[in-house]
Amino acid sequence: MKKNKSSYELEKNRKTKALALGSIMAFLIAISPYLFYLYESFPQEQVWETFFFTFKTSHYSTLYVAAWNVMNKFVPLMLLIIWFFTCKHWWYHVILIPISMYIFQLVSSLNDDIRYIDEFEIYYIIPVMMIVIPIVYLIRLKLFDKVVHGIDLDKIDKELKEYQDKERDLYNETNS
Repeated sequence: MKKNKSSYELEKNRKTKALALGSIMAFLIAISPYLFYLYESFPQEQVWETFFFTFKTSHYSTLYVAAWNVMNKFVPLMLLIIWFFTCKHWWYHVILIPISMYIFQLVSSLNDDIRYIDEFEIYYIIPVMMIVIPIVYLIRLKLFDKVVHGIDLDKIDKELKEYQDKERDLYNETNS
C-alpha cells in the first residue's frame, strides 16, 4: 500500500511541477508584447540618471533606440527558447539555428565596439548549422525508414551485431 502511495505522490509532484512550469511559460508568452514595448519607457536621451544608477549609451543616438534594438532581439529569442524547450516534434533541434542568430544579434547590439549591427551574424551561425542540420537529417532518415518503409532499425542493428559476432568467432577459430 505504501509503495502505491509513494508512486502516487511522485506522480502528483511531477504533474504539479509540469503545471507550474507550463504556467510560467504561458505567462511569459502572454506578456511578451508588453516586454517588447518596454523600450517606450526609456528616455529619448543618451544619458539616463536615476536615484539608483546612471546609464549612458555612446553607440546609439538615444537610450530609446538602444532599448528598441535590444527588445527586437530579446523577445523573439525568449519565445524561440520557450518553443525549443516545449516542442515535442522530432525536428526541434532546427530551432537552435534562429536561436543562435538572435543570440549573436543581441550580443552585437549590446557591444559598443561593433560598428555594424545585423550584418555579419549569419557567418557566425554557419558552425551551428553545420552541426544541427546533419543531426536533424539523420533523425529524419531514421524516422522515415521506420515509419514509411517499416524498417526496424533496432532489429537491423541486432542482426549486424550478430553477424559481426559470427565473423569474429569464425576469424578466431581460423587463427587458433
